[in-house]
Amino acid sequence: MKRFLYHLVRLTLALVFVYAGAVKMQDVVAFAGHVAAYQILPYAMNYLVAATLPYVEFLAGILLLLNVRIRPALAVIGSMTLVFMVALVSVLLRGLEIDCGCFDPGGGQDVTAGTALLRDVGLMILTALAWWLCVSDRDAERGTRDEETPSYRTVPVFHGTVPSSLIITDY
Repeated sequence: MKRFLYHLVRLTLALVFVYAGAVKMQDVVAFAGHVAAYQILPYAMNYLVAATLPYVEFLAGILLLLNVRIRPALAVIGSMTLVFMVALVSVLLRGLEIDCGCFDPGGGQDVTAGTALLRDVGLMILTALAWWLCVSDRDAERGTRDEETPSYRTVPVFHGTVPSSLIITDY
């Protein structure tokens, strides 16, 4: 059951971030306008974020989709989601009425900051769940460790005499 839940959560996050990145890649200028509406970054940084963020989202989603480098992809997704949440809380505290631009930078859907924040909380929960299930899944494949099994690798110890060819006589 854990394995099924892990793959379900992983694929859900993968599809969300692949879609979000792909949509933003289509219209970087419109997405830069949404980033500027947050009124957090300097003008030039808005375009830098708009030009790079979709590709980071897309790549992290692809890694999850392919089931490779899961923990780094989850770390990137979790970090981005946390930054998004902080930005949305900032918007709410300052009373700005903006569209988040998360999934439709063209402006067809207006999503309030509060709705986007709730969605990001859900994404953060899914990210944490995927992280936990990823670790649990890996431990299950290796076999669970008990207290008697050391968590480090043992190094073979040489017993006996050292061959003379290994002794350095010239200093």
